[in-house]
Amino acid sequence: MIGEILALGRKMYDTGNWRECHRLLTYWGRCLCHAGGMGELYRFFQQTEARREIIEKNPYLLEQATRAFFYAGSTFDARKKLIEEHIALTEERFLSGELVRFCTFDARYPIWEPQEAWNGWHAEVTFSSGQRKEGLSSVILYLNGRELYQIMYWLGRDRQGEAALFIGAMQGPNTENAKELVKETTKRSHRYRTKNLILYMTQAVARSLGVQHIYAVSNKGYYANNHVRRDRKLKTDFGTFWEEAGGHVTEDDRFYELPLVEPRKTMEEVPTRKRAVYRRRFEFLDDVDAQIAANMKRVLR
Repeated sequence: MIGEILALGRKMYDTGNWRECHRLLTYWGRCLCHAGGMGELYRFFQQTEARREIIEKNPYLLEQATRAFFYAGSTFDARKKLIEEHIALTEERFLSGELVRFCTFDARYPIWEPQEAWNGWHAEVTFSSGQRKEGLSSVILYLNGRELYQIMYWLGRDRQGEAALFIGAMQGPNTENAKELVKETTKRSHRYRTKNLILYMTQAVARSLGVQHIYAVSNKGYYANNHVRRDRKLKTDFGTFWEEAGGHVTEDDRFYELPLVEPRKTMEEVPTRKRAVYRRRFEFLDDVDAQIAANMKRVLR
């Protein structure tokens, strides 16, 4: 069995490149260090035809278990359990014909596009190999074919054993005109910040998936330090944003718990001069909810 696990490494790395050869050797070494656990994980993927197809098309799931991915301080056993729970919960929720696509970089599920004629703005649920450090799927908001904002996540069970969606990272635009892009999209969404919109969409996806909780990594829980500048100041303060969104830090301070439904002001709480903007914003968000619910329903049991 360990031979089959090691052989899958050749599908992940280009052995014609010496750097990739080094990564392959590192993967092999890690597999041998965790031979027992890797054997259990591999057997998990041999239990059904769909799982066998998943691991054949996406052997990176084995690699993810061997690397310090997902959140800070994750152990091999924790990552192994995380991967197994994500696959098992996905099996329970997705139509059998969609399961393999969802887990193997093959699926691009459109979940939203604006009602008004504004070309190039849309959202989808998808997954690519470049996003596997922070999750096992993503909600992505695109502008003119380029990723504007994205949230990487995985499905799992919390300490109480309840199904949950875990956010591993949120990323914004990485372009020279990022501020202008965000300003434009914020204007189009009736002054609703774009990063709030991608979280709102993720909350809608979570509700469609029937999970009971949403958790998100804190500054302490982020798996890497690339959200910290050289002067140790934060590029992105996850904690502040999660708290603004109604979240609170959990017993494990690497995670916040976020609401499944974003709290809304009533019209009585909104100043009179702003009510027209809020009314249009709420209509816009209601349409986001409706589209995501309808589009996700097409691929769910």
